[in-house]
Amino acid sequence: MKIIVPMAGRGSRLRPHTLTVPKPLIPIGGKPIVQRLVEDIAKVANQPIEEIAFIIGDFGADVEASLIKVAEDLGAKGSIYAQTEPLGTAHAINCARESMSGPVIIAFADTLFRADFHLDTNADGVIWVKKVEDPSAFGVVKLDDYGFITDFVEKPKEFVSDLAIIGIYYFNSAEKLMTEIDHIMENNITEGGEYQLTTALENLRAKGAKFSLGKVDDWMDCGNKNATVETNSKILQYERADMANFPESAEIENCMIIPPCFIGENVKILNSKIGPNVSLGNNTVVINSNIDNSLIQENTIIDHGNLSNSMIGNSAKYFGVAREISLGDYSVLDFLSKD
Repeated sequence: MKIIVPMAGRGSRLRPHTLTVPKPLIPIGGKPIVQRLVEDIAKVANQPIEEIAFIIGDFGADVEASLIKVAEDLGAKGSIYAQTEPLGTAHAINCARESMSGPVIIAFADTLFRADFHLDTNADGVIWVKKVEDPSAFGVVKLDDYGFITDFVEKPKEFVSDLAIIGIYYFNSAEKLMTEIDHIMENNITEGGEYQLTTALENLRAKGAKFSLGKVDDWMDCGNKNATVETNSKILQYERADMANFPESAEIENCMIIPPCFIGENVKILNSKIGPNVSLGNNTVVINSNIDNSLIQENTIIDHGNLSNSMIGNSAKYFGVAREISLGDYSVLDFLSKD
């Protein structure tokens, strides 16, 4: 089994946090989004992962090394491919064609999920879906009476289904998928000016492929600041037991910690109330503050913060009393200075 992870987008809706770090590498509950994604997929696949291929933009050597380590930590080979133009989901997969063989799971790295099922590898394909209130913003599927997919519709303007495709797919033959992707690219078959994976899926279905559903219990978005903070809170709740013990290197004095919280290595918390649903990255310092439902990255200083539903990046400095903020890497916000 291979996992293919398209992640070339820069995450413009999550700026300023994605100006210095690609969105899939932003930590949620102490782990990068993409690491959590492939770990969760490996559990659902319930079989060894041979290779994880990441399709990225110009993210730099450090990011590539981080991704290779994510794969190796799961006992898999890590491969890096580049998508230099945003020409659609099918185009992204085409960039990794050297790894497209045998059974594969394709997972777009801007979402996390919780599911309680094992993958049916006997099916031609499995499409992960979740019922949504507004299907017009998603690709959706229609079903027959036996639960097999009869149609793929990209962002329907009129209601056809409320089962949204969450961006995770299984194919028992990557070669068959690539045949359809080659067809739509060679014939310049586009939707909205891009080569869409749903077009290839519909072609496979029309030729007799049977696609079943992989229903998820929870689908967590990381598209913008509010969604990412909410996802961080959900992950902490799901992993409450794992978050109960803090590292020995953490210094916590005269504080109230309300679980669940993630506390990183060498974190220092003084005279503060932290939690629930707070992540503090490695080497972060919090003094005289009250923080709940927030995501704070590494090497950051917070003094006299009164924060909720907030996200602060790496190596930032915050001195003040604002209730809700989104502060990017290396930023300084000082409400206390008298100068």
